[in-house]
Amino acid sequence: MKRLLDITISLMAVMLLSPLMALVALIIRIRMGKPVVFKQQRPGLNGKPFFLYKFRTMTLELDHNNKELSDAVRLTPLGKRIRKLSLDEFPQLFNVIKGDMSLVGPRPLLMEYLPLYTSDQLMRHTVKPGITGWAQINGRNTITWEEKFRLDTWYVKNKTLFLDCKIIFVTLLKVLKREGISHQDTVTMEKFSGTKEVL
Repeated sequence: MKRLLDITISLMAVMLLSPLMALVALIIRIRMGKPVVFKQQRPGLNGKPFFLYKFRTMTLELDHNNKELSDAVRLTPLGKRIRKLSLDEFPQLFNVIKGDMSLVGPRPLLMEYLPLYTSDQLMRHTVKPGITGWAQINGRNTITWEEKFRLDTWYVKNKTLFLDCKIIFVTLLKVLKREGISHQDTVTMEKFSGTKEVL
């Protein structure tokens, strides 16, 4: 039933939102150039890698050592507006259709975090990652990593179709209110450096 819900809602959303997605893509192409879509490898179900799709919101600027500048420097005014409206997440509907993701589940983070998780935190990878999730409607980027992972673990242990429908509904309300986009004074969450596991 969960997969049926994912496919049905995602296909309907793509059909309804395709004009808006095309407009966003065109604006990014004109204002920021190529690529329009940001693609990055992330861990999926059981940690299996897949490529996550998002509309690009940052420039590709590098420093003198040929390393990317900070997110705060590279995030453009256009990118900020796209993020505030959560328009950058739209391409992930294709990840859901492909089966890499679900509409609801723990957010797919960076591959480099996998070795840093505690045994409890690794539980988040026993389900497919989601476009939205229990942590997203309970703080999103305004809570700590440990709080986020506790919420992810709670979802894994308590997931039901009714809970998924509730999360989707609350997500839509929070997107309209533009809640929880940034973490305190930063444009994104600070990098996760690991949690000391209590024995």
